[in-house]
Amino acid sequence: MNQFYDEPFTSGHSHVFLGAGHEKNERKTWAVIALCSAMMIAEIAGGSLFGSLALVADGLHMSTHAGAMLIAAMAYTYARQHANDNRFVFGTGKLGDLAGFTSAIILAFIALLIGYEAVLRFMSPVAIHFNQAIPIAVVGLGVNVASAWLLSGGEHHGHSHGHGHAHAHPHPLVSQPRAGYTQVASAGNTLRVATSAHTHVDTAHGMDARDHNLRAAYVHVIADAAVSVLAIVGLLLARAFGWLWMDPLAGLVGALVIANWAYGLLRDTGAILLDVAPAGPLKQQLRRAVSGAGDQLLDLHVWRLGPGHYGAVLSVRSSLAEHSAAFYHARLAALKGLSHLTVEVLP
Repeated sequence: MNQFYDEPFTSGHSHVFLGAGHEKNERKTWAVIALCSAMMIAEIAGGSLFGSLALVADGLHMSTHAGAMLIAAMAYTYARQHANDNRFVFGTGKLGDLAGFTSAIILAFIALLIGYEAVLRFMSPVAIHFNQAIPIAVVGLGVNVASAWLLSGGEHHGHSHGHGHAHAHPHPLVSQPRAGYTQVASAGNTLRVATSAHTHVDTAHGMDARDHNLRAAYVHVIADAAVSVLAIVGLLLARAFGWLWMDPLAGLVGALVIANWAYGLLRDTGAILLDVAPAGPLKQQLRRAVSGAGDQLLDLHVWRLGPGHYGAVLSVRSSLAEHSAAFYHARLAALKGLSHLTVEVLP
């Protein structure tokens, strides 16, 4: 009959797997929210005072922009505040990917709405008030360029710097013992302890360190800027040559661009949330490390824990007594981006 140890397991080390620029990116996102909110209030107030429905409409559009940024900002804040909460088994590093996935869905719906409106305009053209619409589009472009500048800095493209350190501790596995495990008595219960341990290495450069939360915020403002540019071009051509169809055509092209960016963001963040094995070199490096030591790799799992942080679980069969878990922790400690490692060595 199996016996279980019912006390909470505390590892004695941190599971903080946030990106290297987490707090900096958080401040950037809140700054963009402040800019968009100020613009939103100015446009709605000005449109109400001067009777401009177009100005009010653009102000309401800016409110959706600020709302999308709010998702990113709140994800940063929550992840930072709960980084040491032991309810999160592998920390809060993937919360930004969840926020990015949510933002990608919002972007996809925005693309659908713009595309739908463009098709309606093709079928039923409406009169355009050029003297109001063009200045508003220019102002909107200016706000988006300023927002993109605030969010810039390269973090969403993914390259982080850091240093590494490692430490190990026994890893209890609760159930019946088998060959390669020893019996330990604790609180009147029987535990089996494998020849295994954890290693933590602070994030280093090399692996995919893209902050998908910042990337989602950046895509929002760049998408809005692209739509503004297309709108300005379409409006100018429509006013100059009477091509009213240029306005919905510009909207349709913008919708396709946004949909493409949304798809890329959904694909990348969805893969991380589902723990799809990363495509980088880490998995092959781990395989070579085991085969190079003359041992057999029985099982291997690699997944992303946060920007620049990866976890791995290895099960190794070895005929050499000196090839313990500590041997592999020392052998693998220098691998870039490997922040959490569990090794099981079976004789």
